Parts: sequence; C-alpha cells; structure tokens
Amino acid sequence: MAIMKKLNSTRVALVLMAILGVAIIAGCPLLPGGSTLLDTIGPSVDLVVPANLATNVVLNTKAFATFSEAMDPSTISTTTFTLQQGTMAITGTVSYTGDTATFTPTADLAASAVFTATVTRGVKDMAGNALAANKVWTFTTGVAPDATPPTVLATLPLPSATGVGVNAHVSATFNEAMDPTTLVAANFTLKLGAAAVAGTVARVGDTMTFTPTAALAGSTLYTATVTTGVKDLAGNALAVLYSWNFTTGVAPDTTPPTVGTTLPLPSATGVAVNAHVSATFSEMMDPLTVTPATFTLKLGAVAVAGTVARIGSVVTFTPTAAMEGTSVYTATITTGAKDLAGNALAAPYSWNFTTGVAPDTTAPTVSSTIPADLATGVDRNLNLSATFNEAMAPLTITTTTVTLKQGLTPVPGTVAYAGTTATFNPTATLGGNTTYTVTITTGAKDLAGNALAADYVWTFTTVPAATGPAPVLLGTSGNYVILAKSAITNVSTSAITGDIGLSPAAQSYITGFALTTATGYATTPEVTGKVYAADQTPPTPAIMTTAISDMELAYTDAAGRPTPDFTELHAGNLGGQTLVAGLYKWAGTVTAPSSFTIDGGANDVWIFQIAGNLTVSNAVIVTLSGGAQAKNIFWQVAGQATLGGTSQFKGIILSQTQITLQTGASLVGRALAQTQVVLQQVTVTGP
Repeated sequence: MAIMKKLNSTRVALVLMAILGVAIIAGCPLLPGGSTLLDTIGPSVDLVVPANLATNVVLNTKAFATFSEAMDPSTISTTTFTLQQGTMAITGTVSYTGDTATFTPTADLAASAVFTATVTRGVKDMAGNALAANKVWTFTTGVAPDATPPTVLATLPLPSATGVGVNAHVSATFNEAMDPTTLVAANFTLKLGAAAVAGTVARVGDTMTFTPTAALAGSTLYTATVTTGVKDLAGNALAVLYSWNFTTGVAPDTTPPTVGTTLPLPSATGVAVNAHVSATFSEMMDPLTVTPATFTLKLGAVAVAGTVARIGSVVTFTPTAAMEGTSVYTATITTGAKDLAGNALAAPYSWNFTTGVAPDTTAPTVSSTIPADLATGVDRNLNLSATFNEAMAPLTITTTTVTLKQGLTPVPGTVAYAGTTATFNPTATLGGNTTYTVTITTGAKDLAGNALAADYVWTFTTVPAATGPAPVLLGTSGNYVILAKSAITNVSTSAITGDIGLSPAAQSYITGFALTTATGYATTPEVTGKVYAADQTPPTPAIMTTAISDMELAYTDAAGRPTPDFTELHAGNLGGQTLVAGLYKWAGTVTAPSSFTIDGGANDVWIFQIAGNLTVSNAVIVTLSGGAQAKNIFWQVAGQATLGGTSQFKGIILSQTQITLQTGASLVGRALAQTQVVLQQVTVTGP
C-alpha cells in the first residue's frame, strides 16, 4: 500500500509538472528554458560578529552569524548555534531574523576570556541544504560591559557635499561593531524633501549602505537619516537620530576610482613587522566592496590572514599576526573594489614592500599644529590640523580621537587624514572672541598600532564676532561670476575667471567671445571656466532657469532687508569714505567719483541698497582693509551699475537692470544682472 501511495503521488506530481510546462530530465525537474527547480547549493556564513579574533569585546555582547541566503528558522537553535568559554557552554537564547542568527547570552560574559562561537552543519537553508562545514570563530572579551550609545563615525557622501553623482550610494559607518539585525531599511532612509526615496539597505560589519532603486535627480538636495533603531552589540541604541544633507550634480559618475597614497609606500624597506597596510583612494569607496576578498596581502603566493576596515576613501588591511622579518610582501586591490556609484578600479593595483627585522614599539608624537597652541585672532572659518612625526593608521584618526570643545561643550565637525596630517573641519563657523580646546586622544595610533603616549591638547582664541547683517544667500547663482537674462556682450580681450551664464536668452546672445560649443556648455580663451546658455544640451537649460530664479530671490532678499544702519550716508557720494560693516540705504543714485575703503573683519557683511544707479568713475579703486572680503559685500542696484574705465571694484553686484564694465575695469566679485552685462576689455575674478 505504501508503494502504491508513493506511485500515485508521483503520478500526481508528474501531471502537475506537465500542466505547468515543467520538463523532467534525469529525475530533476526543470523550468521552461532549462533552469532547475531544485536548490542543491549549501549556504555559507558570510559575516560573524564579533569578528574572528576580535579583542576587548564588551562583556554584554551578543554573537551574530549572517548567512548567504534565507535559512530554515527551525534549524537555528541553541543546539546548532553555541558559545563556549573553553569547554564550558554559555547559556543563552538563539533567534533568527532576516538572514542573521543571534546568540544572546543569559548573563554578561567573563572578563578577559577567550570565547568560541560555533554554527554547526545542523543549520539548513529553505531547500534543506546544510553548511559544508561547521563555522567556528573566537573572540576575547575586555574588562567591562558597554553602556555607551554608538555614534555615526563617517558618512558617504560627506555632510553638505555637492556635485554628488546621481548614481551614488549612501552609507554610514559607526564607531563600533553593530547589531546587524538593526542595520536594516527601516532604520536608514533617504528623502527628497518629505518624499522617501526607494532603495535597498545592505551592511558589512559596522557600515550600512543605502542603494537607491533609480538614479537620483540632478542638482537636488537630499537628506539621509539613521534612526535610533540601530544598536551596538550590547543593545545600546543611537542616542539621537543622525541626519545629513548632500546635493547631487547634473550627471552620473562614470569615472573609475584610482589608488593614491599607500602605506607602506611602494618599494618601502625596513617596514615594521607589526605594521598595518592601507590605501587611500581618489574618492569615497563603497564600503561593501572593499573586503578581504578585494584587498589582499601575500608573502610570495601565500595569502596573509587579516581583517579589512574602511572609512571614506581610506581602507586598511591589518594582518592577524606579525609579518615575517626581512621579507617581501605584495598588497593587491582588485577590480572588485568600487566607488559609491559602482565604478570599479580600471585594473588591479599592486605594490610591494620589505619588512625589517623587528616590530615598531615607539609611540608617535604631534610635531606641529594649526593654529599654534595659545594662538589668538584665529579665523573663525579655519580648519584645524595636527601633523604627526610619522604616518598614522588612518582609521584611528576620527571624530572620536580628534575633538574640539568650547569649554565642556563638544563642537561638531568632520575629520580627515592625509599623509601625516589630521584635519578637523568644524560644521559651523566658530564663535567670535572665544577660546577653544583641541584634543587628540591616545586612540590615535601609528601604522604599527602604537598609541600617542598621552592625549595631546592645545587651545586657541578666535577673532571677534562678525558685524553687519547676515549675508545674502545667492543659491546656485553664486556658481557664476557673470549671470544675465537677455545678453552678455564683450569687447575683446577680457579675462574672466569663473563660469558665466545666460537665460532665458540663447547662446547667440553671448557675443564677442569666439565661443566653441561643447555638450551642455561652450568655451572661449577669454573665460577660465565654462559658458552656459538656455538653449544648450540638457540639463543645462533647467540648471540655468534655477540660477536665474536664485539670482532674483537674492536681489529681493537684499532689497528687502529692514532697519538700515545708515540712511542716505554722505548723500550717496562714497568718494574718500571708509565704510564699516552694516546695512546702507539710499533712495537715489550712488556715485564714487574717487577711491574709497571698505573696512572690517573677514566675516563682516555689507549690504548697499541703492534705489537708483551706481556710478563708479574712471580709475576709482575700492580698497578692502581689516580682512574684509569681497564675497561678503553686496551691491543691490535697482538701476544700472557702471564701473568706469580702469576702476578696481569689489563685491557682488545684484542689478535689476544692466551692469557695464568699461574699458580696463576690474571686478573681484560677481556681476549678476536681470537684463544684460556689458564688458569692454575687462578683468572679472570670482570672490
């Protein structure tokens, strides 16, 4: 009877497969086209956390194993996923979510002890295929549990980045190993305004990457957010959600990355046997593509065991054990390494170095800083830097080890490392006349893993706070040194440094330049930059429309500023005057029959509201003193702005009508006109 039942069930199966159009070949059902229905490939463990041979692991950690495919949850249990200290089994619970199994110990692990995690061949995928062999890894605990929330250590693209490829991926790297079950799409979003962008999330170790389903829009601001749903191995959540913005460029990124600096240098000799190996790429790399499979180290033909870590454009290979002395090693990065847009290296990159006879045990030192310790009058927009006496491990130079504080209050910023120099770039302008403290902790290490002997601390004081109104926001119109709506005319030969643009008028209304048309722009020997117009190849027309709109908004902003500091000053005659920062207003024409001075600090702002014309006589020179900068000077002119022959003018001119630069005139600033710009053998340079 059992045989008959089996035969009958087989006939039923055959009939069903025949109805479905499934072929039967050698006992293996095939889909139309020849692909098999049966899955005979066993799963693998692609990621373990804590990493194999990890040290100083927190006592309240969990253990994780991420599989290559979906698994049968019924096969994942405390029988098939175990944790031991020596021969003693650790009690705990096992769960399975997505593609990851989690072992949660019942109590904190013992301190300074070695633990062995094992996933046995008893685990199976949904087709019943088992692991080819047990997966076993070890790690060593530290001395204390972890109660500190994780932080976002680095992002790609960087906060406030511009010109990002529309095919870019977005990633966040954390300051410690993370619970992989929390690095999921629900906790990592990308938005255009309030609209969520569709995409997928992947993770490797402490990095999660968001890959948009389709190309992003060009010249558009996006916001990425990591929620407090992400947690570290001890279950500590991000203290607050982390968001950052970036702006796309106009086209996809199709340029392959290249390898720039390597450590050790190619053909280096006497390299410490405990050195790490690192490569700095020409751009930010996709963290999911730079792994031990794509970054290898070999002694002859023998692969060296090690781990790979990465932040931004820097990737580091750390050998598991000390290298052999006086031996030649070869490091290789394969074409599997890709940038954020998915572009691979054009060819594998390899370099050799020779070890010395001993490890490096000497602590690095800080040899110089910018600004110097106890410096005063420091620019509030200055990037801070420290230069070391030797090459440092790039992954140890982070916002965790390099910090800036005002008193006890941390100042947010980003950290970069190149050569032997670490740089801290504050997110916002520093306060005026304020003392700050920079600290580099002993977490900063050289290539051999030697830490600074002690924290390195220095202080500085900034210049007084800026005076005057808030600057006028130019938007994308600030990308041009000359921008007009109806025409740009030129009498050769002029020298213009920066891009120029015209819209809604066509390129034919840009005259006197001997233009050479390219795709989406034009060039001319008289412009060190590009020439754009409304009728050029897309997306230029849309970009120009936005720039003109931003120019008009900037004009309206400047014209509408209330409560001027000075009204009808000197009856509109600026000749011989010294103008301090502030908001100025005149109901009629302003003239400059002779030279005058604009005096103030590097961050001070001047806005001149002129209801009539602005007329600058021949040979008049505008002098900037006290650190005043042309980029912070705004001339809002309702009438025409005319700069006389050989005059030397400074600032950004926002004219509702025409701007004319007569023969030999020079402008350090921008000429942004709502009708036309007329040039006669002039010099224009961006501020």
